[in-house]
Amino acid sequence: MITLYSFPASRSLRVAWTLEELGLEYECRHVDLGGGEGQTEDFLARHPDGKVPVLMDGELTLFESAAICRYLAERYGTPGELLPADVEARARVDQWLFFIIGELEQALWTQAKHKFALPGEQRVPAVLPTAAWEFQRAIRALERRFDGEGWLVGDHFTLADLLLAHTLGWAVQFKKRLPPALDAYRQRAMARPARARAEARERAAAASD
Repeated sequence: MITLYSFPASRSLRVAWTLEELGLEYECRHVDLGGGEGQTEDFLARHPDGKVPVLMDGELTLFESAAICRYLAERYGTPGELLPADVEARARVDQWLFFIIGELEQALWTQAKHKFALPGEQRVPAVLPTAAWEFQRAIRALERRFDGEGWLVGDHFTLADLLLAHTLGWAVQFKKRLPPALDAYRQRAMARPARARAEARERAAAASD
């Protein structure tokens, strides 16, 4: 049985979305991060920093959203579904995954941490302009390789698109103005039925907790 430990509007949506794209059965368990559940001894045994997502699949426990999504697609997806069958195309997917996490997301998350996520005494407002500049620099780099038409790798939706769309969605929530072509791409990817099902599963789990 696959179990996803989640919290709405967090990186765990990426994993729920992947599970829904693959049509897998899973249990979605809400973690009350605001109530301190992430810092309990039991949960810290699953994630050393008390965060989500965490995936349990039999004896395997994984944290870090990109690693979990990559595992699910590799283990349960058919070749060419969320990961290309060709090894070079899979390498391009991984290239984009690293870029999205290391360049786009980190700049957004730095801003989020120093606006609201960190304890007040740890926030450094002076870093915000630099982080905003880094995000815009990463967007320009993305545009040099991807014009928003089609998909990132090959001619169909892959994990690279899933993570990019989710990250661009965060950017919109953080009041970032995206280039029109990339915003249209984001809306097209986020309109996939699997994304809506994933969001509904996380909300339902939170409501029933």
